[in-house]
Amino acid sequence: MGLKFEMLEDGQTPLDEDEKEGLLFSWVTTKGELDEAEQTNINKAFLWIAERRKKFKAAEILTENFIRDLHKKMFGDVWAWAGEYRMTNKNIGVDKYQISINLRQLIDDCKFWIENKTFPEDEIAIRFSHRIVAIHCFPNGNGRHSRLIADIIIEKIFGLDVFSWGNKNLIKEGEERAAYLRAIREADRDNYSLLIHFART
Repeated sequence: MGLKFEMLEDGQTPLDEDEKEGLLFSWVTTKGELDEAEQTNINKAFLWIAERRKKFKAAEILTENFIRDLHKKMFGDVWAWAGEYRMTNKNIGVDKYQISINLRQLIDDCKFWIENKTFPEDEIAIRFSHRIVAIHCFPNGNGRHSRLIADIIIEKIFGLDVFSWGNKNLIKEGEERAAYLRAIREADRDNYSLLIHFART
């Protein structure tokens, strides 16, 4: 008798036990349910930003506290560890003991770029986003967090429109995610033009 495989629709893949660690909702059992719970939480973070937009200052945004608080606002209803630096090493990101050091260096670099107009405004925001996702501060949600940080920098510090990020869901597999990952790989080689273009498309 051959093995029987059940075809699962997109989002029905069950979460394994490792993926559930720190999950605050017992009813979340599939990737689709997790995506939905996280998006509801992220929408609340958008409202928090919108309500506080006029109160934000550049000096407040470019701090470890703000970066951690934003992650907690985005994921704190879903994950117990939201806003906390990861305690394990992953196949991407810096060593767990180097997260805070690398993040402080990035913050200092970004302040320098702004003060000295080292790069165009879009490039500064995108460079920050790319570097912070490469550091991989948190156990999960780093990509979404990095894109929202770029939006906050471009709007609050430079007074420009937020990025569109292809106007698509970049979590699910598809052409838009593939294009985004290609742009990320180019940025890894210090060529940011493709990522900037994608962010503005």
